[in-house]
Amino acid sequence: MIIEAVAIGLFAGVIAGMFGVGGGVLFVPALVLIVGLGQLTAEGTSLLAMVPVGIIGAWSQHRRGFLKVKEAGLIGGLSLVGVVIGVLLANHLPEVVLQRVFGVFLLFVASQLLLRAIRERRARLAGLASNAASDDDLKRES
Repeated sequence: MIIEAVAIGLFAGVIAGMFGVGGGVLFVPALVLIVGLGQLTAEGTSLLAMVPVGIIGAWSQHRRGFLKVKEAGLIGGLSLVGVVIGVLLANHLPEVVLQRVFGVFLLFVASQLLLRAIRERRARLAGLASNAASDDDLKRES
């Protein structure tokens, strides 16, 4: 179990640093599927594992000027209330329900990221086509 936890930690750290994600999106599925923890245990473990990831990641981004301290404090403060509510809910739901709801959540997040990437690519291609048309117009005028 230690080797799997080390691998999960290293992999999740790289992904968290690259994309700003961690915790539930990476740790929980890995702890359930690879380490074999139950959903609730994986969630609790993930919450604590996010602390050093968040601190080091935020510090590194702050050094590069990519951190909004006021906004982070507001989000973090309100998240404290939300996490207490979430833990109470999680502890009152059957584990299989938590797993299914979590799976739906991951699918939703993945679909939103995919749709955003498609929209941005289409917009970029439309901009390139527009620029090419403008270049053709300029050549005809000369």
